[in-house]
Amino acid sequence: MSRKRQPWLWGWAVFGLLLATAAGAAEPEKSGHADADAPQLLEAMVVSGIQPGPGLWKVSNADGHVLWILGTLSPLPRRMQWESAQVRQVIGESQQVLLPPSGRVKADVGFFGGMALLPAALSARKNPDKQTLAEVLPAPLYARWTPLRQRYLGRGKGIEKRRPLLAANKLFEAAIGRHGLSQKDVVVGTVKKLAKRAKVPVDQPLIEVVIDEPKQALKDFAKSDLDDRACFEQTLSRVENDLPLMRDRANAWATGDIEALQDLPDVDHLRTCSDAFLNASAIQQRGLGDLRDRLQARWLEAAEQSLVAHPSTLAILPLNLILREDGYLALLAERGYQIQAPETH
Repeated sequence: MSRKRQPWLWGWAVFGLLLATAAGAAEPEKSGHADADAPQLLEAMVVSGIQPGPGLWKVSNADGHVLWILGTLSPLPRRMQWESAQVRQVIGESQQVLLPPSGRVKADVGFFGGMALLPAALSARKNPDKQTLAEVLPAPLYARWTPLRQRYLGRGKGIEKRRPLLAANKLFEAAIGRHGLSQKDVVVGTVKKLAKRAKVPVDQPLIEVVIDEPKQALKDFAKSDLDDRACFEQTLSRVENDLPLMRDRANAWATGDIEALQDLPDVDHLRTCSDAFLNASAIQQRGLGDLRDRLQARWLEAAEQSLVAHPSTLAILPLNLILREDGYLALLAERGYQIQAPETH
């Protein structure tokens, strides 16, 4: 049977979970305070139904070509349906749609080779030497974890064998879901459909990471220590303290309130979590440590090429990359492009 190089299944979710966040996470800031005992009240205060989302940033070059940028946010209201007349119009007038940058892991395996990777992949999710969270975490931190796990994940013990980073991510997903929020991407899929309908090409700046000897890579990762205690602690803090803030930011995005989005603190744990992954020895040895910078450079290259080639382009970027002082828009401004923010309410 011939073997072909192809993206590979769950095993690479250990890598892909953090490849996906490496480009788009914001610096963590001080958490706010919340009443974590009122999930029904919080969910009742989350917007629902058809919502327009925010307006678009406008990036222009000397020739008058325009790159329109839609900032995305996660989590968003779970029962919201996003429909933007401005985005629909811009796509109809554009020659290209530019998706967020992405990393993709590829391995030289066939079907049966992939099946052989499953044991190593499953092992990579767990702490080295069969340790539990109680054994790898400081006692005070584990004491904070236990009631949150029981509340949002139930009393099952399987999660106790996971690495702190992966256990915390599971907790976060469950907690926001309980409070009417979701990390499901409601933007990219809709934009792709609109672009297809308008016959506008879609491009995604991509960094492909080829892993030689994938089974050994997973074994090395399974044995390596991750410095993910800070990631775990910050994720717990978000669940304990920041659910109302996440709700307010989600509502502001849904209703298009750019001013509120700029005023509300951008508290996020993902950059710390992706750093824990990218700094692991098994990752550094395979040349992935600078992935965040490579993704940024790849997107900027694609954006500038599109500005030269097309009168109008629609791009999608995580909102934190737009609003950060050292974000993608700031870098475009440094290169001489004119930046115009959306109108505020």
